[in-house]
Amino acid sequence: MSNRLAGATSPYLLQHADNPVHWQEWGEAAFAEARRRDVPVLLSIGYAACHWCHVMAHESFEDPDVAAVLNSGFVAVKVDREERPDIDAVYMTATTAMSGQGGWPMTCFLTPDGEPFFCGTYYPRAQFLQLLGAVREAWTTRRAQVDATGANVARALAQMTRAATPDALDAEALDDAVAALARDFDEANGGFGDAPKFPPSSVLEFLLRHHARTGDADALRMVEATCEAMARGGMYDQLAGGFARYSVDARWIVPHFEKMLYDNAQLLRDYLHLHRATGSSLAERVARETADFLLRDLRTAEGAFASSLDADADGVEGLTYAWTPRQLAEVLGPDDGARAAALLAVTELGTFEHGSSTLQLRRDPDDPAWWADARRRLLVARDRRPQPARDDKVVTSWNGLTIAALAEAGVLMAEPGYLDAARECAAHVLGAHLVDGRLRRASRDGAVGAAAGVADDHGNLAEGLLALHQATGEVRWLEAAGELLEIGLAHFADGAGGFFDVADDAERLVTRPRDPSDNVEPSGQSSLAGALLTYSALTGSSRHREAAEGALAAAGAVARSAPRFAGWSLAVAEAAAAGPLQVAVVGDDDAARELAAVARASTSPGLVVAVGAPDAPGVPLLADRPLVRGGAAAYVCRGFVCDLPVTTAEDLAAQLGGAVRQGSA
Repeated sequence: MSNRLAGATSPYLLQHADNPVHWQEWGEAAFAEARRRDVPVLLSIGYAACHWCHVMAHESFEDPDVAAVLNSGFVAVKVDREERPDIDAVYMTATTAMSGQGGWPMTCFLTPDGEPFFCGTYYPRAQFLQLLGAVREAWTTRRAQVDATGANVARALAQMTRAATPDALDAEALDDAVAALARDFDEANGGFGDAPKFPPSSVLEFLLRHHARTGDADALRMVEATCEAMARGGMYDQLAGGFARYSVDARWIVPHFEKMLYDNAQLLRDYLHLHRATGSSLAERVARETADFLLRDLRTAEGAFASSLDADADGVEGLTYAWTPRQLAEVLGPDDGARAAALLAVTELGTFEHGSSTLQLRRDPDDPAWWADARRRLLVARDRRPQPARDDKVVTSWNGLTIAALAEAGVLMAEPGYLDAARECAAHVLGAHLVDGRLRRASRDGAVGAAAGVADDHGNLAEGLLALHQATGEVRWLEAAGELLEIGLAHFADGAGGFFDVADDAERLVTRPRDPSDNVEPSGQSSLAGALLTYSALTGSSRHREAAEGALAAAGAVARSAPRFAGWSLAVAEAAAAGPLQVAVVGDDDAARELAAVARASTSPGLVVAVGAPDAPGVPLLADRPLVRGGAAAYVCRGFVCDLPVTTAEDLAAQLGGAVRQGSA
């Protein structure tokens, strides 16, 4: 036997391809071997940017003595959680239930039938060796107990994935969610709860939409405070743009340094929408810098976007990003170095490790031109340091989030380069990830992996395509989104309004995973709900509207009890409460573009926009919408019941203002 990861498409698995452990990828061959040898399966789940995954790999999986124990007594299976979120979801549920906490690396021991009987996370080498010995002892001397534990856990997992009783998310529920979030809001530092703090991306979008629909000043205040605190702290890269995965402290000073595509795509959209709502120059700057970070550091040769940048460089966390006053002076000179240290909160004592500091920008510089030059020089110097590795796997779901963010940034910030990048990404993902009419989860270097697409791949990609259709007027994106949603309805629906995370014809695991909660990214159910709702508004399909409302009701119990973990469901519910508000702009001249810009500037969460020629094929909102006196016109409609067309930006703004007031009544 030998390590069998060399042919993997996942960069995380390839990081382990030279381990002395006889790793295998997840599959029937691994479990068949476990049955033949009558040994348990060690399942290790992680991802490429995970710091503690690297630590456990160096301590244990690269160690010949540990490898000898694993190889003789276990079948060792490695899984990239980003490539197989279905496997990760099942065994994370088991890990959390057994140990009281979850995280990565995840370490699970399974029967040859895949039933988990012991689960945990990171183990230091000595403790891991003890655990391996204890598991082998239990397997050989208390086998009946082990098998019974695995069977009981599998039954419990099946019970935990049963559908909840539907509970509609009405206006009162949305108000209650804001009140609950306010009670959990950190007034001193922004964000919700205690450390560690993750960026609450979908919760911020919900609060922005709630403010737009109702005028609730408290909702907007929580967004503004959180966005400013995150952007001015060390979790935001003050030199290159982009956000780290989370902050280890409550004040957003010290991050866990990996940068994830899904975080930055969602936060780009949050800051973009905050700028649209308030005109905040800080929000505009952060949105631009984050978009530029995506294009500069995560874009692949195929025009899609890589999954993440590592937390470590040369095995040291934060090595690329932390600074001392002396290092600043070496780059900028003593005077400018001291000035930069004061501006960026870099002290002799340090805010990070070994006297180094993360860079913060707690106030705007007095001399923007000086800071722009200093920032450029520091970034050039930082680029000469060891750099974090990049996981260049292209994940369908996260690229969908990125397409949506860049498409909106392109039109709202008048940056055609962002829009072109969204188009190129969409074309690549559809071309490479749709195989025989079904969506795959990921690709690398243009080669698509075998893992099937899960629910959020369909929902988030459809969301991105619908945003791209509204930004460009191109019908192909609307049609592609509709096809993805038909797959979602046919293969993921549970028959009771909700959605499973995996298709009905996907690989069978010990249970069919279903998680209605939103965490660092939208759940499969809420992502499908959002795309279904937008598609219904663009096409007038009552079937898609009803499916969206059913999915929202299926998330109602989570949204009411724990709104921090239902942010995207709540955001979609705001769109349902406010819409559909449809704007059709006909024409192809400067006047039409001005009307479209006014429509897109509206903050109504129920708004959709169609732009193009009258009666453009395949675009229902443009049907029977003629030019007015030969010129561009805008039609404002609610459920295809329309006001009289207008031809000036002022008249359109007045109509949209009235529509928003009507939606909040």
